[in-house]
Amino acid sequence: MMLLVGADSEIGAATLRHMADSGLAAQGTTRRGNRAAEGLLPLDLSQPLGDWTPPSGIWAACIFAAVPRLAACAADPAGSTFINVTQTLALTERLVDRGVYTLFLSTNQVFDGREPHMPADAPRAPVSEYGRQKAEAEAGFERLLAHGEPVAILRLSKIVSPDIALIRGWVEALNAGEPIRPFADMMMAPVETRLAVAVIAALLPARATGIFQLTGPTDVTYEAVACHIADRIGAAQTLIEAVPAASAGMPPGATPRHTTLDSRALRDRLGIVPPDPWEIIDRIIRNPRSTGL
Repeated sequence: MMLLVGADSEIGAATLRHMADSGLAAQGTTRRGNRAAEGLLPLDLSQPLGDWTPPSGIWAACIFAAVPRLAACAADPAGSTFINVTQTLALTERLVDRGVYTLFLSTNQVFDGREPHMPADAPRAPVSEYGRQKAEAEAGFERLLAHGEPVAILRLSKIVSPDIALIRGWVEALNAGEPIRPFADMMMAPVETRLAVAVIAALLPARATGIFQLTGPTDVTYEAVACHIADRIGAAQTLIEAVPAASAGMPPGATPRHTTLDSRALRDRLGIVPPDPWEIIDRIIRNPRSTGL
C-alpha cells in the first residue's frame, strides 16, 4: 500500500482519487481532524511527530503536505521551515528507516530562474523563502540518495487544474466586461494536475530514485495568459490592466525570469511530454468548471 501524506491538498486529493480509480491501494493522511471520517489518517506536520509510525503494509509514500505559498513562507519563516524542512525530513527518516520508498515534491523555486530549462543537477540557488526551504529539504534527500536510500525528488512548476480559481475568475470577469489585473512580471510554465498525478502514480510503484522535473515547455507571463483568454472569448484587451506582482504584496523571489526545468528524464523514462501552455489554457477556457482529471 502507498501512503499519501497530505491527501487533502489539491494534488494529493487528485492523486488519491487516481489511485482508487486505477485499483492501486493507497492511504491518505490529513492534518484536519474533522476529515478522519472520510478515511484519512490524522497527521499534522505542524505538531511533533511523537511516536507516529507508518501504517502496517506501507511500502511507498509521497509527501504532499507543506506550506506551499511564497507569501506564507515569507510571513512566517520559522513556522514554515518547521513544516517544510524539519518535520518533512524527520518524517522521511521514519519512513526510510522502515524501508518505505519516499517521493518528495519540490519546486522550480529552488533555482533563481535566470536561465530556462534548468537541468536537474544544476546548483540550487533559491531567491525566495519558500525556495530556500525546499532547497534545504532537497539537500536532506540528496544525502539520503548518496547513502543509497530509496528516495526521490520531483520538482514541479505551476500546477493548474481544470477548475483553477484564478483563470476561471478572469474568464467570468472578462465575460462580464469587468477589468482584470494580471501580473506583468510573473511567469508560469503550467503543468496540468492530471499530468502531475500521472507522474507521481508512475514513480511510486516503480520506486524510482533520483531527481525528476516536470514543467511546461515554455514560460509565459500572467499578463500574456490574460490576453490569450481575452482573445479566445472575444473580450476587449482594454479590460486587461497589468500590474507588477509587488503591487499585490508578493514577496521577494516571486517573479523569476524563468520557471521552466529540463523535463527530459521523465520524457525518456515515462514518455511524458508536457503540452504547450496555450493548449492547457484553452482546455480550461472551454470547460472552466470541470472538476474531472
